[in-house]
Amino acid sequence: MKLYGLLGKNIEYSFSRSYFSEKFRRENIKAEYHNFDIPAIEHFPDVLSRNKDLQGLNVTIPYKQSVIKYLDSLDSNAQEIGAVNTIKIGGNGKLSGYNTDFYGFGESIKPLLKKQHSQALILGTGGASKAVAYALKKLGIHYKYVSRNPEKEQLSYTALSKEIFQANKIIINTTPLGTHPDIQNHPQLPYHFFTKSHLAYDLIYNPATTRFMELAAKNGAKTINGLKMLELQAEKAWEIWNSGEEIF
Repeated sequence: MKLYGLLGKNIEYSFSRSYFSEKFRRENIKAEYHNFDIPAIEHFPDVLSRNKDLQGLNVTIPYKQSVIKYLDSLDSNAQEIGAVNTIKIGGNGKLSGYNTDFYGFGESIKPLLKKQHSQALILGTGGASKAVAYALKKLGIHYKYVSRNPEKEQLSYTALSKEIFQANKIIINTTPLGTHPDIQNHPQLPYHFFTKSHLAYDLIYNPATTRFMELAAKNGAKTINGLKMLELQAEKAWEIWNSGEEIF
């Protein structure tokens, strides 16, 4: 039986296993999907050697960047983003890395975009943020990163002013702050600067309405969580695993 899985750390309650297990049941696909929860990326080769039937993997926090050194090739999108969330395992055992996060994010935000949504703030600088930035670039939306330890061209949370909020009508949380079970946590923002013109996008999907979304909505902002993005990136990963061709 074909085997697929998720590579990550502390992933017991992950989206991917339940999504694909239900997909396999619903579509009568003879396959299984397992979680491969490893304490460090150095254990990745062990996962491969012990699971010879593996056809493909999803990759989540914290291994989207560190897994790259184990791969034989990267598609052009993953190479530019610098992060991988999908691995295809060829018949020869070769590992090919892809990124479907940018596709899922881009397609999920498109229907919500209005004329005022020309600039964005990306909260966080991890692997997911890079996929978001790549998608925004493809959509022609200018962006700036916001970080607790800002580097050149990045903003600090304490620097976020009313003027910056007025100029950036899309605010995207790519940090894990507010994820279950720590649901009262949230990025430290001046939430009173949100308006009805703003779009607040949280990549978190559990809980469905995060504290970040609640606080933004109090001032009229349109909000969306990461569930649709996850569904879209998962289906794109399935296409990759079952196609011998470049599909983007």
